[in-house]
Amino acid sequence: MSSLRFQALQTLAGEERKITGYGDKKVTSIFATNVFSGRTIREYLSDEAYKSLMNSAKSGLRVERKMADQVAAGMKVWAEERGVTHFTHWFQPLTGTTAEKHDSFFTLKSDGTALELFDGEALIQQEPDASSFPNGGIRATFEARGYTAWDPSSPAFIMEAGSGKTLCIPTIFIAYNGESLDYKAPLLKSVAALNKAAVDVCHYFDKNINKVTATLGWEQEYFVIDEALANARPDLLMCGRTLLGHSPAKGQQLEDHYFGSIPERVFAFMQDFEQEAYKLGIPLHTRHNEVAPSQFECAPIFEEVNIAVDHNTLLMDIMNKVAKRHKLKALLHEKPFAGVNGSGKHNNWSMATDTGINLLSPGKTPRTNLMFLTFFVNTIKAVHDYADLLRASIASANNDHRLGANEAPPAIISVYVGKYLSEVLDEVETRVKEKFTEQDEVILKLDIHKQIPELLMDNTDRNRTSPFAFTGNKFEFRAVGSSANCASPMLVLNTIVSETLKQFKIDVDALIDKGERKEIAILQILRNYISDSKKIRFEGDNYSEEWAEEAKRRGLNNFKTTPEALDAYSSEKAKYVFLNNGIFSKRELDARHEIMLEEYVKKVQIEARVLGYIATNHILPAAINYQNVLIQNVKGLKDLHLSEYAYKAQLNMVEVISGHIQSINNNVEAMIEARKIANRIVDVHKRALQYCHSIKPYFDKIRYNADKLELIVDDSQWPLPKYRELLFMR
Repeated sequence: MSSLRFQALQTLAGEERKITGYGDKKVTSIFATNVFSGRTIREYLSDEAYKSLMNSAKSGLRVERKMADQVAAGMKVWAEERGVTHFTHWFQPLTGTTAEKHDSFFTLKSDGTALELFDGEALIQQEPDASSFPNGGIRATFEARGYTAWDPSSPAFIMEAGSGKTLCIPTIFIAYNGESLDYKAPLLKSVAALNKAAVDVCHYFDKNINKVTATLGWEQEYFVIDEALANARPDLLMCGRTLLGHSPAKGQQLEDHYFGSIPERVFAFMQDFEQEAYKLGIPLHTRHNEVAPSQFECAPIFEEVNIAVDHNTLLMDIMNKVAKRHKLKALLHEKPFAGVNGSGKHNNWSMATDTGINLLSPGKTPRTNLMFLTFFVNTIKAVHDYADLLRASIASANNDHRLGANEAPPAIISVYVGKYLSEVLDEVETRVKEKFTEQDEVILKLDIHKQIPELLMDNTDRNRTSPFAFTGNKFEFRAVGSSANCASPMLVLNTIVSETLKQFKIDVDALIDKGERKEIAILQILRNYISDSKKIRFEGDNYSEEWAEEAKRRGLNNFKTTPEALDAYSSEKAKYVFLNNGIFSKRELDARHEIMLEEYVKKVQIEARVLGYIATNHILPAAINYQNVLIQNVKGLKDLHLSEYAYKAQLNMVEVISGHIQSINNNVEAMIEARKIANRIVDVHKRALQYCHSIKPYFDKIRYNADKLELIVDDSQWPLPKYRELLFMR
């Protein structure tokens, strides 16, 4: 393995790389060229088929079979003109990656005639094996049937890989009995639930609003390192993160990497994956260096949440593929390296109406300001009431390494709204009374629009430590992990806001039925919601120990590990909100909980196996070999009849190395025994807790001794690429 390390370093030092970029191409000339949308649909479909598809995309209803045949025919012609020979139903199972099974347009008639065929049946539905994907017990091995079903609201696209091109049709993935087995199906249900609840509340202010769409703008953080160096690290290959490795003398302490000049090789990679993304209609807008060395970020323009989720999962796949072209490795793990910042994926969420209004943007009239305040307060109330579910939605073995590590928000869910809006909420809470007087009605004016410059200034220096922060016209869910599927937190957020808005309408209508004026009824309920959710608001440093203590006094939960956090999915509150909004059945919810626990166990189990392997097969042999060198040196000095002082340092080093070797060996053996015990536990929740509390602690113990050996063993004998090489050599 040490030879692999030095081969990689020699290759890196001597290899010449061709740096290419866009050339003369404008983004607008290639944007969405591989997407069946917009003018393309108009060109290849009849008016009847076009209207049917557009109506289905807007309403969420299925396309009629007759129209599906026409859409499929037009889609096939478009794809074949671009060299496509196969199609696939592209879906997002609960594996954390995307899935696809390619079928050829080619088929044979009964008389042996060959032809190209793609009809409405193939477009609408396919049948992959449901038992081979995570299903939480919903599907047994002998119950293999599952279905992928076309999602017309997300456009089909052509994926290029090497010299091949495939027509990809975004779909949901469900079991034979209709139970969801993916991320998209429940996300779409949450979008529909939020739309219904939000439109009902919008009608208090504007009867012309017929649709409310959740919007999402994600910010994808990632690391980029040399592929050859990554290949010399079994932990990076198998786990996506380094399980061992001493911090380099220089890390991120000089803060010189953030927003710095992008390295040329990485810049070429960025241009390449951006070009692929643009062809697929992914509207990337920004790129920059992040805080840690070799860490970067990209972000798109906001989109409808379902399409935004599809685009983010697509982009992660594109980044991995394009990195290989540049002999680089893109690391999407939340914590690839100890001692430097991990990576997140900030989810910027808002709601937009079909009349062009952002419901989380302050308006210019008392009426629009009251509408803003209504949706603003309801979102805060939803986060307060269902904080544990939001925490569960971003829980993973990967994210456990990042949350609360003074680089990312803590596991305590809280909301930051800024100084000015805090004052507005406090004013509403204190000035609105059970019964209004004429003098009190001045608050209905809520001249927030006059303070917009102050509001924007307040949020420019926003609270980067908050897990859920208001940033001017949206909420930023900062606790989401970089490798996560955005659908998980977004479907929870959509659902809990939907539930809160439904209750808000019930509460307001009750006051109106008693004869209260509409605006006054709204403000009175808002006052109650502000008061009820006040403990979730925090404007200070979320990283501080003082906040952890204050949060505990407020009764806010601090679930630091994934098994603890995931318990929220089995709570009565979760069952109520998901069932009441038609997102999950009880069986589906129980299955999700089990799948996430199983995933946690498997990831920790894999890391334990890899760590034991590296420690035993790479670290210990290197340490013993170097120890033997020292022993031979001591023997040689003794043969010269020198005083003990001449080899005292070497003897001390031999003793220190022996101590680390023994400690690593003992802890690896103990970890293996603990794993055997955990694997005999049938209950998945108890098994997850066992892995969390009885096996993971050995990781740090083994790492401590291995990292100490890295500082002692001759560099020429150390088998693994070191942090200084991984993070700084490109």
